[in-house]
Amino acid sequence: MRIFTCQSCEQIVFFENTSCERCHHTLGYLPGLFSLTALDPLDNGLWRPLERTVRRAELAFCANHAHGVCNWLTAPGLEGNHGFCVACRYNRTIPNLAVQGNLERWRKLEAAKHRLFYTLQRLKLPMKTRQEDPDNGLAFDFLDDPTDGSGPILTGHNNGIITIAVKEADDERRERMRVEMGEYYRTLLGHFRHEIGHYYWNMLIRDGGRLEACRAVFGDERQDYQGALQTYYNSTPAQGWREQHVSVYATSHPWEDFAETWAHYLHIVSTLETAWAYGITVSPSVASGPAAWPAHRGNPYTETSFDDIIQSWLPLTYAVNSLNRSMGMADFYPFVLTQGVVEKLAYIHTVIREVQALR
Repeated sequence: MRIFTCQSCEQIVFFENTSCERCHHTLGYLPGLFSLTALDPLDNGLWRPLERTVRRAELAFCANHAHGVCNWLTAPGLEGNHGFCVACRYNRTIPNLAVQGNLERWRKLEAAKHRLFYTLQRLKLPMKTRQEDPDNGLAFDFLDDPTDGSGPILTGHNNGIITIAVKEADDERRERMRVEMGEYYRTLLGHFRHEIGHYYWNMLIRDGGRLEACRAVFGDERQDYQGALQTYYNSTPAQGWREQHVSVYATSHPWEDFAETWAHYLHIVSTLETAWAYGITVSPSVASGPAAWPAHRGNPYTETSFDDIIQSWLPLTYAVNSLNRSMGMADFYPFVLTQGVVEKLAYIHTVIREVQALR
């Protein structure tokens, strides 16, 4: 994530902020410019940004701003968007706001989803709405467990429809599920990054002419999916699974391996952007030789080579994990990137850069 400052008073502000704490200007996010801008109100109910490149624009907040769940801006009257911003127009079902606590849960869901969309736009990845592609277009359903006891809602993906169980927005419940499932890491943002990996497997691998190349890296996805999951849940992890998989769940099926690896690539480039934006450098003094941190730090989304990304990421994780342990806390990044996992991440990087080259 970039560093944002208020154009009115130069106070540092953050991605989800809706007002500046110093000068109290209203803030809105400009998705096309990746900028959080201070705003002046206009007599017609619209807003004029103080961002210098668009100072003459008259913009509206996303329709979901009325619920306090979105601070993104959009052009008023834009055909087909129904007043929603580029992130919220992909919502198909929002939480039932008549349920106590669901507004706050939705706010957490949208915070994670908007961070996902920030990264997807920075990566210049294509997205199609359900209207643009009725069979495979992207849409989000945020669903509660049914009250009739017919079975819990499960987070998952089906041909572009990403379902997120609203209960995942309850921190205590999500942590309990993390422990019960034996997972090292379980966050809302992690769910979004994983499930969007399935969407991009369909778009970039299945429909992008990359099936054979992907199978050579992740295995043959044609094996029975439900059978593979049943075997996974009924078995203990195979010895040595870390040599080829970034998580235990990635061992269940090639689709899940791809999605877990995709999510980790998004974790890496997003966190590196934040570290570099704050000027963080890591130069560990180790017996094996000089630090691997590259001198040139470009844009990890579109410019930095994969080797430089990995050489930057590993010492950063060593440092922040050590800081967490010094505070008696769990590891910030509880994963091991073996050579087999790095090669899979390199494949994800290559596919994304190929797509970028065509846009």
